[in-house]
Amino acid sequence: MGSHMANNLIRAGYNLVVHDINLNAMKKFSEKGVTTKETPMEVMKSSDVVITMVPSASHVLDVYTGSNGLLHSGKLLRPWLFIDSSTVDPQTSRKLSSSISECSLEEKRGLFDHPVMLDAPVSGGVLGAEAATLTFMVGGLENAYLAAKSLLLAMGKRAIYCGGAGNGVAAKICNNLAMAVTMLGISEAFALGQSLGITANTLTNIFNSSSARCWSSDIYNPVPGVMEGVPSSRNYDGGFSSKLMAKDLELAEASAKEVGFNCRFTAQAREIYTSLCKEGLEYKDFSCVFRHYYSGKDEISKGYREELHGQNEDS
Repeated sequence: MGSHMANNLIRAGYNLVVHDINLNAMKKFSEKGVTTKETPMEVMKSSDVVITMVPSASHVLDVYTGSNGLLHSGKLLRPWLFIDSSTVDPQTSRKLSSSISECSLEEKRGLFDHPVMLDAPVSGGVLGAEAATLTFMVGGLENAYLAAKSLLLAMGKRAIYCGGAGNGVAAKICNNLAMAVTMLGISEAFALGQSLGITANTLTNIFNSSSARCWSSDIYNPVPGVMEGVPSSRNYDGGFSSKLMAKDLELAEASAKEVGFNCRFTAQAREIYTSLCKEGLEYKDFSCVFRHYYSGKDEISKGYREELHGQNEDS
C-alpha cells in the first residue's frame, strides 16, 4: 500500500524522503533517485509532512515513539503535519495526536504554531493504492484536513472529513466490519446457490441487478472464474489478507466493548477469519472465505461447460 501511495506522490511532483524496514523496498526507491533514510527519526528531520502506513497499532507506536522513532528526538519538530494512514484503534490515534500537539515547531507554518496529526486510513486496497483511487477517512483538526486535502487527493479520489482525532480510524473500522460481513453473506449465498444447482454467474447477474447488489458481488466477486482482475481470479493471492481482516475485526470488537455495544456479527466474522488464519490462509485475500470456509466451487466458463455437455452427449 505505502509504496504505491509514495509512487503517486512522486508522479504528482512531490519530493519524498522514504523509510521502510524492508530493504528491498528501500532499494527500489533509491534506484529511482528518491532519498532514503535508515530511521523514522531521520525522515522527520528531513520532512515538512510525514505520512505513515504500517500494519498495526504496535507498529505505529514503534514508528512514532520507539527508539529512533519520529518523536524520539524531543519536543521540537520540523514537520508541521503527521498523517497516519494505518488502521488502528481510535485510542491509539487520539493519544498520538495529543502527544504531537504538545510539541513545538522549529518554524511556524501558516496557521499552525505547533505540529498536528491526522488519522487518515484508506479504503480501496492495493489496487486502489496503485491506481490512486483510494478513499481517505480523516480525523483531526478540520483546518489541518483542509490544508492536507490536495496531498491526500494525489493518492486517492476522495477524502472525507469524519470529525475529531480518532474518528478517521473509527470510520475505517466500521467500514471494514461491513465489508467483512457482506463478503461472508455473499459467499454463503453463492455457496448455497451452487448447492441448489444455480451457477455463480447466474447469481452474480441476479445480485447485481437486484437488492443484493454490493461491492463484494459487483466489484470484488469471491467466486473464481466469475470476474477477472480480482484476487479470486488468481488463487486469492494479493489483495487484502485474511490476517489483516481478522485484525480489523478484533479492533471493531474491542472498540464495541469499550462503549458497551454488542456486535454479534463482528464476533462471528472475527471467529471465521481467525480460523482461516489458523489453517494457514492468513496471507490469502479475505474473499478466500468462499472457497475455504464455505467450500464453494470455482465457476466453469460457459465454453467449457458446453464442451463437457457435448462430451456427455457423445458418451
